Amino acid sequence: MSSLSRELVFLILQFLDEEKFKETVHKLEQESGFYFNMKYFEDEVVNGNWDEVERYLGGFTKVDDNRYSMKIFFEIRKQKYLEALDKHDRSKAVEILVKDLKVFASFNEELFKEITQLLTLENFRENEQLSKYGDTKSARAIMLVELKKLIEANPLFRDKLQFPNLKNSRLRTLINQSLNWQHQLCKNPRPNPDIKTLFVDHSCGQPNGARAPSPANNPLLGSIPKPGGFPPLGAHGPFQPAPTPVPPLAGWMSNPPAVTHPAVSGGAIGFGTPTNPAAILKHPRTPTTANPGMDYPSGDSDHVSKRTRPIGMSEEQVNLPVNMLPVTYPQSHSYQQDDFHRTVARTLSQGSNPMSMDFHPLQQTLLLVGTNVGEIGLWDVGTKDKLVVRNFKVWELGKCSMALQASLVKDPSVTVNRIIWSPDGTLFGVAYSRHIVQIYSYHGGDDIRQHLEIDAHVGGVNDIAFAHPNKHLCIITCGDDKTIKVWDATSGAKQFTFEGHEAPVYSVCPHYKENIQFIFSTALDGKIKAWLYDNLGSRVDYDAPGHWCTTMAYSADGSRLFSCGTSKDGESHLVEWNESEGAVKRTYQGFRKRSLGVVQFDTTRNRFLAAGDEFLIKIWDMDNTGLLTTIDADGGLPASPRIRFNKEGTLLAVSTHDNGFKILANTDGLRLLRMLENRSFDASRNASETVTKPLINPLTAAAAAAATSSGTATPAAITAMNGDSKNLVDVKPRIADESLDKSKVWKLMEITESSQCRSIKLADNMRASKISRLIYTNSGVAILALTASAVHLLWKWPRSDRNSTGKATASVSPQLWQPPSGIFMTNDTADSNPEEAVHCFALSKNDSYVMSASGGKISLFNMMTFKTMTTFMPPPPAATFLAFHPQDNNIIAIGMDDSTIQIYNVRIDEVKSKLRGHSKRITGLAFSNVLNVLVSSGADAQLCVWNTDGWEKQKNRFLQIPSGRPSNILDTRVQFHQDQMHFLVVHETQIAIYDTTRLEPVKQWPVRENTAPITHATFSCDSQLIYASFMDATVCIFNASSLRLQCRILPASYLPQNISSSVHPVVVAAHPSEASQFALGLTDGGVYVLEPLESERKWGNTPPAENGSTSNLSTPAPNGASSSDQPER
Repeated sequence: MSSLSRELVFLILQFLDEEKFKETVHKLEQESGFYFNMKYFEDEVVNGNWDEVERYLGGFTKVDDNRYSMKIFFEIRKQKYLEALDKHDRSKAVEILVKDLKVFASFNEELFKEITQLLTLENFRENEQLSKYGDTKSARAIMLVELKKLIEANPLFRDKLQFPNLKNSRLRTLINQSLNWQHQLCKNPRPNPDIKTLFVDHSCGQPNGARAPSPANNPLLGSIPKPGGFPPLGAHGPFQPAPTPVPPLAGWMSNPPAVTHPAVSGGAIGFGTPTNPAAILKHPRTPTTANPGMDYPSGDSDHVSKRTRPIGMSEEQVNLPVNMLPVTYPQSHSYQQDDFHRTVARTLSQGSNPMSMDFHPLQQTLLLVGTNVGEIGLWDVGTKDKLVVRNFKVWELGKCSMALQASLVKDPSVTVNRIIWSPDGTLFGVAYSRHIVQIYSYHGGDDIRQHLEIDAHVGGVNDIAFAHPNKHLCIITCGDDKTIKVWDATSGAKQFTFEGHEAPVYSVCPHYKENIQFIFSTALDGKIKAWLYDNLGSRVDYDAPGHWCTTMAYSADGSRLFSCGTSKDGESHLVEWNESEGAVKRTYQGFRKRSLGVVQFDTTRNRFLAAGDEFLIKIWDMDNTGLLTTIDADGGLPASPRIRFNKEGTLLAVSTHDNGFKILANTDGLRLLRMLENRSFDASRNASETVTKPLINPLTAAAAAAATSSGTATPAAITAMNGDSKNLVDVKPRIADESLDKSKVWKLMEITESSQCRSIKLADNMRASKISRLIYTNSGVAILALTASAVHLLWKWPRSDRNSTGKATASVSPQLWQPPSGIFMTNDTADSNPEEAVHCFALSKNDSYVMSASGGKISLFNMMTFKTMTTFMPPPPAATFLAFHPQDNNIIAIGMDDSTIQIYNVRIDEVKSKLRGHSKRITGLAFSNVLNVLVSSGADAQLCVWNTDGWEKQKNRFLQIPSGRPSNILDTRVQFHQDQMHFLVVHETQIAIYDTTRLEPVKQWPVRENTAPITHATFSCDSQLIYASFMDATVCIFNASSLRLQCRILPASYLPQNISSSVHPVVVAAHPSEASQFALGLTDGGVYVLEPLESERKWGNTPPAENGSTSNLSTPAPNGASSSDQPER
């Protein structure tokens, strides 16, 4: 096929896609073999349409074409096979094996035999290589990643994965240009030619009926005079323009009032405009056309239709009818990646949680922020300056209602529900969760002044908006008292009260069409109503998708109406409305099944929709229901972040979980911010040169250089090099001397502030109680916590540009993960108070299952689906500790609150042995797969060693508890060293390393009197360090070989300043492959991940041996021991 013929196929593909001939498009792709539509292929794989997947692939490659193709088909057929096995459809699995997989036997017979043997297993996950197979959805997603790599590497797909970069509706453009040319050849061209067909060349009719000569045979082509540009084909051509629909209320008003309104101006909207809105309401005009599949732009969206014209082509050149839609063919979108706000340009701290934000309508970097403690802030995000901050205060309490005064006395806490600028930016309004709205006037810079305070509603004021009915600015509010009210923006006088909702009114959306002003309102029962500015009641009573918290908004040009809502069950709905019919026009896909909060949304540039969901910002093209892209903003977002675009769509503000917000920018936004930065720099450069030049003490610099060159840089020296003078007093001049005794140079690393380490709090929308147990998954990509309320929380780190491995890190925020079902893993509590129960869990080696208990039955959960696989062992006695056997996941050691240890076989549901030796409940269990022993600890402060062959007790020993110290505050825990010969013992009074064979302490570190007890401790993954937490929230890091203190982390370095002093870590977990990373679970339900700075990469330097001693046993340190081996608190 010639090159031009090939290009014609691409033009036809584009045309078919524009006309929504989806099946035909993909059939032509497959038959021509010119373009492999990766998006279509992905969708078919995700949906499991395997026959179509192979048929489509068949247009581009066959099984035996090359090794890439063979691997592609093998992965697809293997997935089909595993899914059949997972559904226990053996006959289907056998059919796939024989028909689809046997072809690969000649290439790898051993592999085919292994696949065949899966038929003999009850669960194919028993095969070691398939042990991590999750559910169908996740397995398809994993396979799809591999398939895309194979396709991109396959030479047969070269040059077939990219669709040509075509301008919109290119085939139509060529036809119009051809008609222009044909019309120019007419001898008597008519100003409005009658184009009835494309099947023959166009020719304007002659007076005597003669036909114009064919353009191909006309020898005088160059001398023919060319009339003006060919007029739009319009009603004369094959592509009919769409009539303009009537205003939005037309189809929505079921009982319009027979009331006279002022005449409205007759704008150019296609039909004559009625002078009475009631007439519009009674007689909605429905467009009549032979092409009902087209979308009809409204009268005030002319510039939208013009925007879709290919750039660089004039109207005379193109002459496209107005109903030609913008191209949406994959790889040829009219938008670029530069359109998306992927760059985090600013990270700013508000100090409390942003609840509402709004950019100034004219000054594109001016941002209002309202928070959960009633605080409002005014920021210039260009210069990063917080211009204004105001805490909530009633301006004139005496003028407020008694209900408000009584409410504030009972509970003074107030939240900002909405903050918004007026259309011209001279006023802004704040709606509070208690009765009132406050209106400020803005006079530039940081000058804001009190303008109006209105006691608007009984209860919370849920929304506020500005509007211009009758060309006069007014304020619209709604509230918990089920009403909407309209106020004069100058005097504060009430103008209207709209009653009719039967539930608290959640939001208002004022708008106008053809000078008809109206208000949409939504209530918490899911009802949508519409009101004119009169006292005749609502004109609409419709149900919003989700039936709960819904907000509505128009596109920037006012032509399209959208709503976004979240139901009580967490189901979110983003839809576009057909205003003429009052029905949902399209529903956008891409929300998680159970959103962890009320989803917020916004629109920008008449083009994109954005919503905060799943710790992400999700973006849709307004014309396509499928999710276009997601933005993680480098992590740190709450589950349902608040978002707001500026009016030009160049900046996007998004709230973060740490009481701040980020400013994301597209390419134009970055250009704007850089311009502002340059202006600021130029204005302040002269002053800054004299102020910011660091003052460096030569001796200090020499000491820092010497320390770093010898690898023993102290924190103080490093601080000095970074230009921070706060700790310069600690830096003493010293000369690097290789002969200098290192024990005198070494210094304890102390982390006293947040800038000295990396820490992150894991976001959690639940009202979590104390973290009772905490563990990293064995793969290191997630953290699992068990709370005192018996609920498990799982955080997963997504792969991203900042985290290519997808492993846990303090640099990127993880997502609080739930399966699509939305269920939680919740333990049985046997009708007891879970807060008083002993909680325990254990994770299988392949991270597939977790065994867990909270005072009731023991539950076995599937980690992929969160489903309860089985429950067993109802109390009494209750389980208090769980441990999987290292060689057999079916064997579990279960410590009980009656002091026994039960060795349980899950597969056969049988207790194999019951071990007795403790006198109080079991608090710790650890297996050694080298020594074949089980070590146990109990609340009786006793250690026991059991042989795992016959389960006989080999040794036992009681801990040495210092006299005068209580021993029942916290448990004794045990954990094996990496060498499997020694184990760690943790008690509130001490940390010790024991030799397992002799059951004697090799090293001990006792807590001094009058200091906080130890709450928990654990080895790092390489057993070189021990991370220990204390009841005063300090974390100490010990060198495991000497039990000498190497680093001390004070609470101020990772906890917020306003947190209660009683909050402290109760459990520590170490990353399974990153030795310097650990996580803390706190009494208030918080989980923190900590890592050293990237410049440090470790928690201090290894302390020298004490006096060069290599003794394996240290004696308890006396009071007054040096700070190098005793933490001071």
